[in-house]
Amino acid sequence: MAAADVEVGFAFQPLYSLNTGGVVGVEALARPADGRVQDLLRAAQRRGRLVHVDAGLAAQAVLAEAAHETLLPLHLNLTALSAAAPHLVLDPLLESLGRTGRRPREIVLEIGAPFHGVSPKALLAGMHRFGDLGFRLAFDGLGSGDLPLNLLAEARVDLVKLDCTALRRLPGEPATVALVESLVHFTARTGIRLAATGIEAEEQLATVRRLGMRIVQGNLFAPARTAAMPSGLVTEPPGPALPVPPTPTTAPRVDDFLHPATTLPDDATCDDVRRVLLDHDAPSGIVGLDAARRPRWSIDRARFLLDLTGPFGHALHANKPAARLADPPRTIRTGAGALELLDLVTDADLPRTGDDVIVIGPDGECRGVVFVTEIVRAMAEAKIEEAAALNPLTRLPGSDAVAREVDRRIAEGRPLVVAWLDVDSFKRVNDTAGFAAGDDLIRALGRTLTELAAKLRSVTVSHVGGDDFLIACAIDEIPVVADALLDTAWTAEHLPVTVSLATVVCAGDAAKSYREVSRLLAPLKKHAKDVDGSSWVNSWPGTERFEILRGRGHDALREPNQVR
Repeated sequence: MAAADVEVGFAFQPLYSLNTGGVVGVEALARPADGRVQDLLRAAQRRGRLVHVDAGLAAQAVLAEAAHETLLPLHLNLTALSAAAPHLVLDPLLESLGRTGRRPREIVLEIGAPFHGVSPKALLAGMHRFGDLGFRLAFDGLGSGDLPLNLLAEARVDLVKLDCTALRRLPGEPATVALVESLVHFTARTGIRLAATGIEAEEQLATVRRLGMRIVQGNLFAPARTAAMPSGLVTEPPGPALPVPPTPTTAPRVDDFLHPATTLPDDATCDDVRRVLLDHDAPSGIVGLDAARRPRWSIDRARFLLDLTGPFGHALHANKPAARLADPPRTIRTGAGALELLDLVTDADLPRTGDDVIVIGPDGECRGVVFVTEIVRAMAEAKIEEAAALNPLTRLPGSDAVAREVDRRIAEGRPLVVAWLDVDSFKRVNDTAGFAAGDDLIRALGRTLTELAAKLRSVTVSHVGGDDFLIACAIDEIPVVADALLDTAWTAEHLPVTVSLATVVCAGDAAKSYREVSRLLAPLKKHAKDVDGSSWVNSWPGTERFEILRGRGHDALREPNQVR
């Protein structure tokens, strides 16, 4: 039985970074017309066709996702048996990648259960071959499947996904909290990313964020949906953008990295500290608190044990106040930005740059500690993700930046204008003046938009790709934006160039989302390009009327399809 023998659809669900609020990947989820994908795979396994069906589903998922053109890393699911037999999987998968223009490094293979009966040696060898081809690897379903811990330690994967069955017990079950904490520690030590799946409630999101997980997926952000199509392959209709998290974290704050502090009274002895350090699960430091829970000193584990275990160290210090071997506490207020913490660390003495930083509340009380290494790593990941999302020509972000801003302003009930800027006959520019001249023109447009965003308080810009740009701004600032773009004499190697600007004014509750606004902009841009010269066409949600505001030979108001 091949995957094509039954009607199979694919839903696509994004993965989000809590560091940036951006989408960092999209997972293809097989959806048979009847039953579940697990039933389909079990039936294939009984017939001895599991690997063939599994490989067919992965190949079909690549083709289905191509209609969306997200350019995001695509996550595909594979059973461990298929991963251990990659030669049977590679042909259909590589063929689909060739047809869609995808490269192996853009694919994340999520290897999941069942692992029972699969030779660990064969699985590791298969994963190694996939890695040599450039595929990125992940383990899926940790916590509910039969993934051996030895395999988790031996395999060199990029990502581990914690199953939703464990996360559903958060935040109320201490044992599950402890389990997640241990996984966060393991992945941080090994450089593996840990993702939380099945997030359905704000409480779960707050807990995994507090525990240090930075990649999330689940119905709280974007349910995976399918839509029927007449063919046997079902896929969701292409849309201009994937949904964005309701509360993106574009600027990490210290509270996002908060851990419980290991504390002692400020009159504790060195022997008290020693017992805590030896009895607990290797806390990195201890905070001495007064009666009002205000930090009075802090002790770094490594320096303290070095002092205490040196020659005569225990005899000299054991019954003496711990404060004699402690340092003044390094504190930062709750709600501070992660960059403030990094400034605090760089101002510290060199031996203390790695010490825990104590987070204090309004009255100076200890709220917990943050680990500097976690902050540094999160900021580095955020910068890498931001850089990866920037267009190489203009250094402007992709459509996610405007999408988040539009959804945020609509949710807050704030009026705004969303604009689509496009170069007229850009192909003719490249064909006539050359690609280098075309690139120079795009850079010039990008510089103008960057300057507008820096000068005007409300302007957010994105470079969607090619010669297309998106802009979101306040209603009172769109005339300034339009003048800067339409009054400039654009050229490419002395070839005059005109541009088209299509805008939608969103006020009240007429517009529901960025996705809806983007659908309205598509036909409006076509009307703008039908107007001679650099043009500006404006409309409003809920109406088919549009106004031609700029362009040669236009009237004040025209009905649709009346543009010259």
